[in-house]
Amino acid sequence: MGDLVEPPRGENPKERVDRELGELLQGLRVASTGVQVLFAFLLTLPFSAGFEKVDQAARWMFYVAVIAAATASICFIAPATQHRILFRSGRKELMLRRANRLGVIGGIALAVAMTFSTGLVVEALTGGLPGTIVAAAVAGLSGWLWFVQPLRSRGIIGAEGDVPPPPEGADPPPAEST
Repeated sequence: MGDLVEPPRGENPKERVDRELGELLQGLRVASTGVQVLFAFLLTLPFSAGFEKVDQAARWMFYVAVIAAATASICFIAPATQHRILFRSGRKELMLRRANRLGVIGGIALAVAMTFSTGLVVEALTGGLPGTIVAAAVAGLSGWLWFVQPLRSRGIIGAEGDVPPPPEGADPPPAEST
């Protein structure tokens, strides 16, 4: 399905792209900080006392977490770097589309890194089954909140009982209460 159209804000197309790119870059900065902290933790782990006692399954979890965290870091940092390189080139719409795709890929990689990192820590503390259960819970929660829920809201994937999007020009629906 196509993108839902937001009501006009009184901005021209250039102003809209400028605003959307700024909003996207700010969101990526927030995610980037979190993944960089996780990545730094993972990079120090092999040099910690006791890491040599970790079994082969936990080492594989570590490898997956490190590669996923590196991938997420690269994806979240790339739009800012590309923005600097393409500055004043007239390619903001290209940067916006590209940054959006990189943000989604980075989010997937971050979910994988968090899942395997959490599973690794819990497995090291309590054993295999609790680590697997906690990792599955992290994967399920991040998958639901970061991907399934927004895709359902966009109408890309549906479920019985979903509320259809408001007609074009209508007032936006009220914010969900928490």
